[in-house]
Amino acid sequence: MELRPIVKRPNYHFEYKYERKETKEGRGFSLGEIKEAKLTLLQAKKLSIRIDKRRKSVHKENVDALVKYVESINKKQEEKSKSEEKKQ
Repeated sequence: MELRPIVKRPNYHFEYKYERKETKEGRGFSLGEIKEAKLTLLQAKKLSIRIDKRRKSVHKENVDALVKYVESINKKQEEKSKSEEKKQ
C-alpha cells in the first residue's frame, strides 16, 4: 500500500478557464503531521513513510491516514506473530 499525502494547491492571482482542483498528491508528510500521529522521525523512516521536510502545514486528513496506516501494519504484525505461535 502506497501512502501519499494530500496537500493544497497554491493560490494564483489570475483566473483559469476551467475549474481547478483544490488539492493534489504531495511528495511527503510534514514533520508536524508525523508528530500528531504519535510517530518519531526514525519510526516513520523504518515504516518507509515519505517525509517532506519543507512542508510546514498539518492537515487532518493526512494525520488520519497515517494513524490508519500504522494500525493496519500493527494488525498484520500481530496476526503474523499469532500464526508463528500456533506453529510452535
